[in-house]
Amino acid sequence: MKYTDKMLRDDALKGKTIVVTGGGSGLGKAMTRYFLELGADVAISSRNLDKLKNTAKELSDETGSACFPVQCDVRHIDQVDAMREAVMKEFGTVDGLVNNAAGNFISPTERLSANAFDVIIDIVLKGTKNCTLSFGKHWIDQGEKNKTVLNVVTTYAWTGSAFVVPSATAKAGVLAMTRSLAVEWAKYGMRFNAVAPGPFPTKGAWDRLLPGDLKDKFDLAKKVPLKRVGEHQELANLCAYLMSDFSAYVNGEVITIDGGEWLQGAGQFNLLEAIPQEMWDQLEAMIRFQKK
Repeated sequence: MKYTDKMLRDDALKGKTIVVTGGGSGLGKAMTRYFLELGADVAISSRNLDKLKNTAKELSDETGSACFPVQCDVRHIDQVDAMREAVMKEFGTVDGLVNNAAGNFISPTERLSANAFDVIIDIVLKGTKNCTLSFGKHWIDQGEKNKTVLNVVTTYAWTGSAFVVPSATAKAGVLAMTRSLAVEWAKYGMRFNAVAPGPFPTKGAWDRLLPGDLKDKFDLAKKVPLKRVGEHQELANLCAYLMSDFSAYVNGEVITIDGGEWLQGAGQFNLLEAIPQEMWDQLEAMIRFQKK
């Protein structure tokens, strides 16, 4: 068995309807494909309806499960409410929500306009809030139980990171929302969890973040102790588990899946990894001499 293999039994999500924001491409598409393979009906949303329709047809044809495309800009609560109503009309119910829609760009913060900062905050934090409140309040009003919300954050949600300050700020807010509602709304039969992926390159996102040959010069695998980037199926496996009833006792958790990347960056002396073996021999000899 390999880490790229599919993890759960084939009927693990049978009978569930899941909404995935930002589901038309990249990691959202990978999650959606696996949810469908496990028997779920899935609604995918983003601003680009043509891309959504193409993805929905492709994945429906591949898996034989229903994939429903709904155009929605998560920054606007009226569009989110309309999206929810459209999904309810199509499937009758919604059992889970994956807040995956995001935006980001790399820039020195002093170069950012207030509007540029706001765009990222609005998509990531406000968009997650809009979707969470829209679906959550509906479930509460209808007395529906056994609902799951999964938020996609990042490891710099708790460390912060230079050059992606709007994203770090927004993701930190999403993580706080996840943990807060995991406590407050558990009484309504909802679970809230988050995943924090490390480098899982996708063509669209990484081409925007690292344009031209920059992504070739900036080798993401070198920052990871396992010396590789993530495979999309690995993240899909984790997300499917968290959306399934197998994780029924997991609530308020953020699960890091980054090959140890953030820990390597966090340790005060981790840069010593670059010291060659011969120099370690010299340092050891010096330390022994000092002790004598």
